Amino acid sequence: MRQQDAGAPRLGAPGAASPGRRAASPPRGLPPGQHLQDGLPVMHYGPVPAFDPATWDLRVTGATASGREQRWGWEDFRALPRAEVVADFHCVTKFSVLAVRWSGVPAAEVLRVVPPAAAVTHVMVWADFGYSANLPVEALREPDTLLATGCGGQDLTPEHGFPVRLVVPSRYGWKSVKWVRAIEYLIGDRRGFWELRGYHNNADPWREQRYSYQEQPDEAPEL
Repeated sequence: MRQQDAGAPRLGAPGAASPGRRAASPPRGLPPGQHLQDGLPVMHYGPVPAFDPATWDLRVTGATASGREQRWGWEDFRALPRAEVVADFHCVTKFSVLAVRWSGVPAAEVLRVVPPAAAVTHVMVWADFGYSANLPVEALREPDTLLATGCGGQDLTPEHGFPVRLVVPSRYGWKSVKWVRAIEYLIGDRRGFWELRGYHNNADPWREQRYSYQEQPDEAPEL
């Protein structure tokens, strides 16, 4: 990942969840090798895509239980149940931002509305321009995994992933895909963009799973 614009407005100031909203577990402190940072810098690969609400969609593809693809337009997606979570964000480049307040659609809601086939083990989350990240399907069921549209009480900015970014607090930040356009259900694991380029397949910050050379034989598909 690269820093695109260090002068951009920073998101992710600490804050408490609103009454009646869902919140993540209390912060556990810093994972190994991390240092605290105030606010989220703008980091991503490639250009910022343009957003047109008339043509934008989010698709669920692959091994769905029904065998059919699901598609939401922007207004349909905005109508899905929403939640707010407060969670820590850990980047593989070794900074952490604590108690980031995100709002959006729980990723578990996608699994509820579009159940995966029984054999599905993983998902590939796709963004504009072909960016992708793989995750175990159970990571989408975690209570603080969110398809976020807002941060810190405001809409996401385009540089931070508007209209929709995935937030997966249990993994390093490259798994929190910006500009999400599709979720593909997989029968078996497959590496995503950075996982093919030397990053660890699992990306657990508490186990400091940063790079592919650290992987055990049973932790990942072959490079």
